[in-house]
Amino acid sequence: MSLMEIGRLVVKIAGRDAGKTAVIVDKLEESFVLIDGQTRRKKCNLKHLEPLPNLIKIKKAASHAEVKAEFKKLGLEVLDTKPKETAARPRQQRKEKLKEKKEERKKIEEEAKKKEEPKEEEKKPEEKPETKLSSFEETLEKETKTEGNKVSETPETKSPSEEKK
Repeated sequence: MSLMEIGRLVVKIAGRDAGKTAVIVDKLEESFVLIDGQTRRKKCNLKHLEPLPNLIKIKKAASHAEVKAEFKKLGLEVLDTKPKETAARPRQQRKEKLKEKKEERKKIEEEAKKKEEPKEEEKKPEEKPETKLSSFEETLEKETKTEGNKVSETPETKSPSEEKK
């Protein structure tokens, strides 16, 4: 019979649960055992345990409930741990839903813009100030208007009788 057998009470001397009492529930490897009790139920190195003279009658791989019942007989409390609740993982949304969300955002933005813009009655039409043309530009405009009505005569096209005048 070895000192570290199933049902042996031990004190954890290293790690987070140091100083707490546990019981060996199962022997896993040469130097590792499964412990449970005031500590978390987990694999533990034998080097991290200090054996006590007490022995509890439990079967190999006993459940947490069985260990808890035996600890109550000895007057010891047991740590009840609950597994973490896994949060729902965000699912990938389909393209249709994404399009709908984009459309909703656009509507909201448009409504916000309408609220920001003043009403049509309040808007004043923008008047462009008249720019004064320089005298050179005025003469050019007059000439272009008159040229459209008259055929301009160049000195080359004048008849010889007009040249004598």
